[in-house]
Amino acid sequence: MIQQTIIKDVRYPLGHGAGSDAIHRDPVYSYAVTLLKDNSGHTGTGLAFTLGEGNDLVCKAADFYAAQLKGRDIEEIMANFGQVFHQLSNEQQFRWLGPHKGVVHLGLASVTNACYDLWAKKRGVPLWKLLIDLSPEEIVNTLDLSFLEDELTPEQAIALITANRDLTREKITNTGYPGYDTSIGWFNYPDEQIRENAKKAVAEGFKAMKLKVGSPDAERDIRRANLVREVTGDDVKIMLDANQQWTLPQALNICGRLQQMRPYWIEEPTHPDDVIAHQQLAKAIAPTKLAIGEHVPNRVIFKNYLQAKCVGFIQVDALRVGGVSEFITVSLLSRKYGIPVVPHVGDMGQLHQHLVLFNHISLGHEALFLEHIPHLQQHFVHPVRIREGYYLTPQESGSSCDLKQIV
Repeated sequence: MIQQTIIKDVRYPLGHGAGSDAIHRDPVYSYAVTLLKDNSGHTGTGLAFTLGEGNDLVCKAADFYAAQLKGRDIEEIMANFGQVFHQLSNEQQFRWLGPHKGVVHLGLASVTNACYDLWAKKRGVPLWKLLIDLSPEEIVNTLDLSFLEDELTPEQAIALITANRDLTREKITNTGYPGYDTSIGWFNYPDEQIRENAKKAVAEGFKAMKLKVGSPDAERDIRRANLVREVTGDDVKIMLDANQQWTLPQALNICGRLQQMRPYWIEEPTHPDDVIAHQQLAKAIAPTKLAIGEHVPNRVIFKNYLQAKCVGFIQVDALRVGGVSEFITVSLLSRKYGIPVVPHVGDMGQLHQHLVLFNHISLGHEALFLEHIPHLQQHFVHPVRIREGYYLTPQESGSSCDLKQIV
């Protein structure tokens, strides 16, 4: 039984330009942490990610949700977690504040992720192993598919998993999952630092990397993008991330000009709620593809993006949507549409290294690559391990989210 729930507000200043983008010039990487302690001695750790102020509000929301799980057994909770998630996400006291977005949904993500971590620890296996060993019916029982009935019923979800599941793909756990370096080109880094970071990333085995764009001066973005291409050559994939800074007219102009350096994708070019603007932009700059999801809060808006056929890569983050459950739901929708899932990693890859293995093995998603951000590794009990550009498969039980000072 879950006997105690603890919520922690944990913040890590970065400094030296790390983590900076076109809008967040001096971010404080922060977690709203949920701890679920049961009477067998296990503690489930769940995270939601913010960039500083407001983290305390997310903690307050998480505390509200977590308290409703006291006295319940984790196996009983997870046997029908889709229903539990539906009830919590539609809690009448909080729904007006969303629904299914913002502070309250981030709080629910922290609690949801703690449930999955506790479940895996109780069973004594890494989360990726727990998930791939579940039957299609057991997986679907953990999902809330409401408001998706026009695209994905429970029966269709079970059929989709059954058709795509292939346990021979588990061999990827021996070779490792490819990563990409997202830290070579933070917004505040000077050109020379970007140049050296790109060289280092190639030397370390990364075959893909990302640069922050979205400057008031478009020429700065174009210069820096071409600089990275010059350093890496033609064989490295380069992604450009504007962090929602362009209006549609601006995006149409600058994305057209950036195509000359052959970006693998252009990420968050404009406002994340504006599906139609992304649709217009995607048509204008094809075959260059758009990547979205870092600020998309729930399965319904992801459904709309997929229906609009304007997104080339889905960047769903289990610390932004309602946790692992909604992440899997979005991954199923994406699989139906044949769109790759390349998560944004507010968790620094700790949790998502498990989820991409599940996506590949059980859902048939291509093992494309997973974002790698190194800045908080020293704070995790079991930090991600990267070798020659690959995530090595975690073997410890749970979801790899335990933080040193609060376990």
